[in-house]
Amino acid sequence: MNISIIVFPGTNREKDMGMAFSSLTGQQPNFVWHKDTDLPQSDLIVLPGGFSYGDYLRCGAMAAHSPIMKEVIHKAKSGTRVLGVCNGFQMLIETQLLPGALLRNKTLKFICKQVSLRTENTDTSFAHHLNDGDVIRVPVAHGDGNYFANEDILKSLEDHRQIAFRYCDTNGNVTGEANPNGSTQNIAGIYNKEKTILGMMPHPENATQIHQGPLEGKPLFESILNQAA
Repeated sequence: MNISIIVFPGTNREKDMGMAFSSLTGQQPNFVWHKDTDLPQSDLIVLPGGFSYGDYLRCGAMAAHSPIMKEVIHKAKSGTRVLGVCNGFQMLIETQLLPGALLRNKTLKFICKQVSLRTENTDTSFAHHLNDGDVIRVPVAHGDGNYFANEDILKSLEDHRQIAFRYCDTNGNVTGEANPNGSTQNIAGIYNKEKTILGMMPHPENATQIHQGPLEGKPLFESILNQAA
């Protein structure tokens, strides 16, 4: 499987993402610099987390206009699968590959901790190693992860089963107390209508190695790789 991870100035999770994939495949993904204009042949494109361009304008806004993103958008619209995590999710929103907006956390504070996620739709190439309703434990690390969607967008997300994950407690209950950032309806990740793009704020790549603690992000990577096989 050919995987391309896009690297921007300020991203800091590209190596974590690469390790998550290489530990399962034994092969190193391609790391593509943001100033490049061509992508190698890719079965999956990954937009990793971090602070692209220092988040000086708006999270993901400057990265969304990097030279490589024209090709990423073209490939995504042509059906190539794309995974965007944290800052990468923000880029997917900024490029309008995914709907909604990502605002400052409700507390106005940076959040870095383990959270529980309830899987909402596993009938996709990103999550079919999980079952609907499964709860996984993965970390978050963001200051602008408050997902906002108006009523029309929410209805469309529900109608097309685009909600991938919701913040929940350890028993799978979706509650206000389990919502770390104020996201609308506890939404932590969404798909596009075709389910070829997944954007999420939590970091499953940091829950795939023994030294990281829980390995509960691993099924997502196994799903992606198994689908390709």
